[in-house]
Amino acid sequence: MRECVASLQKPTQYLGAEWGRVAKDPQSVRLRVALAFPDLYEVGMSYVGGRILYEAVNRQDGLAAERVFTPSDEAAAMLRGQGAPLCTLESDTPLGACDVLAFHLTHELCYTNVLYMLDLAGLAFRAADRGEDAPLVIAGGGCAFNAEPVAPFFDAMVIGDGEQALVDILRAVEAAKGQGMTRRELLTRLTAIQGVYIPAFFDVGPDGGPRPLVPGYDTVEKAIVADLDAAPFPTCQIVPFAQSVHDRLAVEIARGCTRGCRFCHAGMIYRPVRERSLDGLETLVTEGLNRTGYEELSFLSLSTGDFSALESLFARSIDRCRRDQVAVSLPSLRAGTLSDAILSMMAGIRRTGATMAPEAATQRLRDVINKGITEDDILDHASRLFAHGWQQVKLYFMIGLPTETDEDVEGIFHLAKKVLAAAPPGTKRLQVTAAISPFVPKPHTPFQWEAQIGLETVRERVARLRELFSTDRRLTLRWHEPEMSFLEGVFSRAGRELAPLIEAAYRDGALFCSWVDRFDLAPWRRAFEAAGLDPARWLAARDPDAPLPWDHLSCGVTPGYLRREREKALRGAATADCRYGDCSGCGVCSFEGRKSGLDPAGQGDIRPRLNRAAREHDLVAAPPAPPREDLTRKEAHLRVWFSKVGSAVYLSQLELTRLFERALRRGGLKPSFSAGYHPLPQLSFGRALPVGVASRAEWLAIFLRQAVTPREFAERLNPNLPEGMAVLGVEPLAPGRKVAQPAIETFGLTVPEACAEACLEAWRAFADAASFPVTWESKKGPRSLDARPLVAAVSILEPAMVRFTCTFTETYVSPLRLVEAVCPGLVRGSYELTKIGVAYADGTAAFPPTMNQN
Repeated sequence: MRECVASLQKPTQYLGAEWGRVAKDPQSVRLRVALAFPDLYEVGMSYVGGRILYEAVNRQDGLAAERVFTPSDEAAAMLRGQGAPLCTLESDTPLGACDVLAFHLTHELCYTNVLYMLDLAGLAFRAADRGEDAPLVIAGGGCAFNAEPVAPFFDAMVIGDGEQALVDILRAVEAAKGQGMTRRELLTRLTAIQGVYIPAFFDVGPDGGPRPLVPGYDTVEKAIVADLDAAPFPTCQIVPFAQSVHDRLAVEIARGCTRGCRFCHAGMIYRPVRERSLDGLETLVTEGLNRTGYEELSFLSLSTGDFSALESLFARSIDRCRRDQVAVSLPSLRAGTLSDAILSMMAGIRRTGATMAPEAATQRLRDVINKGITEDDILDHASRLFAHGWQQVKLYFMIGLPTETDEDVEGIFHLAKKVLAAAPPGTKRLQVTAAISPFVPKPHTPFQWEAQIGLETVRERVARLRELFSTDRRLTLRWHEPEMSFLEGVFSRAGRELAPLIEAAYRDGALFCSWVDRFDLAPWRRAFEAAGLDPARWLAARDPDAPLPWDHLSCGVTPGYLRREREKALRGAATADCRYGDCSGCGVCSFEGRKSGLDPAGQGDIRPRLNRAAREHDLVAAPPAPPREDLTRKEAHLRVWFSKVGSAVYLSQLELTRLFERALRRGGLKPSFSAGYHPLPQLSFGRALPVGVASRAEWLAIFLRQAVTPREFAERLNPNLPEGMAVLGVEPLAPGRKVAQPAIETFGLTVPEACAEACLEAWRAFADAASFPVTWESKKGPRSLDARPLVAAVSILEPAMVRFTCTFTETYVSPLRLVEAVCPGLVRGSYELTKIGVAYADGTAAFPPTMNQN
């Protein structure tokens, strides 16, 4: 896989050399699991669940967890062209050579990407077709609670919390290898692990419901971590070179939610609420920021505003964030859950966007879905956001909820207008955005039996809202593609009968179906037509008394509770949050005499775990803001010389800038910031080095607001740079902004022995030529220049090396472009090009061999 990197557009996504990644000694690894995320790197690296599993496994002696993501079209084509398999990032191990291949199933639209990755790995799609030597292919994630459409593709699935379950599976596989067990014997052993579902041990009965095939293995109860403080969570998280979708330190502060929103799949399957302790979170935040260098912190949970000690958590974190310009972001919030104390603390540092999730715009419909908030709550929350300086607010809504009327749909516009009116007069850049998505009934929820509205109805309602929102330029409407929700709805409540259609759609080109610019419903329609099936059948209402494809998979919430909640929804009756009130009787907990199917022996003590018996709300005063530091202060100006070799040659200039900012934070170095709304560190680099070129003479200039000696700077920064990068020297600079730019650069070229003779001859011809035009295609069309005057000297170094010096006082040509123009037969990645020296225009060396470090 790594052999392809040099020719890819985003090579750093395939290096596996990021800061924080785990690289175990191959001799110490007895079993290797590939954590496979069926989407692109930038999406998968934002998934906190993957980070938790990576940490849980790599803490274990003898076990290694490595990552693999769906490659881009370009990378996949290259793999296929070379006949190479898809490999893990950390060790470049082919997936087929791993012991376990574990997929994250986070949404239904990723199913064809799973087949894509199996295909690129050279593995059979169906578990029944894979041999004894093939890796065990498993899956987990929210969709595993009804992944029947993809069940034939997996040997096993994990429903529920995966930290301990995955480790137990790996230990069982390790033992099975040592004992020479057959695959069937291993699968039988895995049934003893709570949360492990073996699809081959069930069939579809004549009534369409699941039929167990193994005596005593009738229902699979979810795995559950009763106490999050006892579970692993990474502090030294992997920091991607390339920017991910959520590029920040994400800390899971709680798991589970008992607000009881009747549409919410996660709110049902991840019960009960379990909060991490304040002391534990303080450690995770402090160590996480210290070890990653992230400039943004996110507190994650299903309902972050309901964290019982959120004010205390903020109070413990805010000083660090203020000092180091670390922004704090929260996921979409329930109106009224953020106190003025928290808003004041958030407003005092780098501010991120504000979001609320009313879900429904009218009180009647909010009562149906048990949202538990009023319009006054929403408007009061918006008013306080605006009062604390926010100018843009985003609101999330669903359309197509059970019992929805035209009045409910138009209410989205009217509520957005009221939120707009909550802003103080004269607020600049005021913007309210309403994001809407079609409601999709999910398994294990009170609405699992309800119908999903069809495509035409969705389009009509979106069109009506677009017409209304067009009347005010301060209002913006965003909507989820109806066709994507249509397909999601089909597969969210389907059974194994649709597995052949997933295969057919994949072979017809259906890939990356969660990406708007890649989604195409046509292959899916063709698959349904070829099978003689109407997809609308899976969107229809269900008989509450008929069996469901997921009846054998238990999240702990009983069917009786879901039926009662459905009846209450139709009456518009509310159910209170049980974390602070009476038990709602959902069936999950096992304390104080309660019976839970998740804890048959009564030893697990499954219950809500909270920091406070009642939620803090303006009970904890915000700590006084420290004297405002002048972040623009300039106490020192340094030039830092560094090397960039090995895997680091593939870092782009943008990635290099982000990398240094975070390395400085990890090293406790204090850069000066620019002024303005979004302060940035005062770094300036030399001429950007083309991606793929190594260098032993790169530099950057930096202003520091806290002076350190050159030696101390190097000693603190060096350990925090990724492999392939090292500080070579540090020199003081004059206080002014202007830094002399070396104009003369010397490069060393090493070419493959097979073409060395031809390349050296080409360079001799170049040295003797009076002119040498180089032509390339730019964004503005074809460009050409005479490169010969730019090259001041050429030295042929036997047997396969060339040294050449370029003078870039007037113009510039990429040394890569020059090399490949002189030697057209060279293939990118087959040769090594290194910048080995720089000098000023008068010939004075810019990077002396010995530098004062005092």
